Amino acid sequence: MNLFLFFLLVVQMHSVTPVIHTLQYFRTVSSQVPNFPEYVSVGYVDGVQISHYDSNSRKAEAKQDWMNKITAEDPKYWQRETEISVGNELTGKHNLEVLKKRFNQTGGVHILQLMTGCEWNDETDEVKGWNQRGYDGEDFISLDMKTWTFTAAKQQAFPTKLKWDQNKHLLDHQKFYYTEYCPSYLKKHVNNGKEVLMRTGRNTTCTFTF
Repeated sequence: MNLFLFFLLVVQMHSVTPVIHTLQYFRTVSSQVPNFPEYVSVGYVDGVQISHYDSNSRKAEAKQDWMNKITAEDPKYWQRETEISVGNELTGKHNLEVLKKRFNQTGGVHILQLMTGCEWNDETDEVKGWNQRGYDGEDFISLDMKTWTFTAAKQQAFPTKLKWDQNKHLLDHQKFYYTEYCPSYLKKHVNNGKEVLMRTGRNTTCTFTF
């Protein structure tokens, strides 16, 4: 499925299946895009933006007042989110340069995007996750969470697939993130923002160098 069609599908999911809650992060690394930060990361719960970080501010910030409730239980939450985002920014910029070389590109506008997150069914307690990357508007590589292996959508993605499939630490981190860490914070965010979310009607880190 095309990365951007999938993005629209997941954002709208809460409106057609109210018991399904989603936590999504969209990260964009770009080069030579006028008046746009080189790196942007935004988070959403049930389609409502909850956080923002970019390479200009270099600070992760809440986009909903209720998101600050998390600090009562986790005082260093926003500090940790900033540190994670700074690391992801550096890794993303490195990966963009790697892809330019693989595609024999020099200048021009180029965009690397990551869509990651999880969903939780509050009736069955079932959780699912996704991790999908696109380059210049086309699918590049994604994680199959049934086999815990990566699927290369482009020939240029095969070196990355081989590298990541052989990295036990990375795969163990992915299993932990998508089955435990992400769903646990999704549940916390839904609980903290339930009044707003209902009214609208509807970690440790691991480096992914290409």
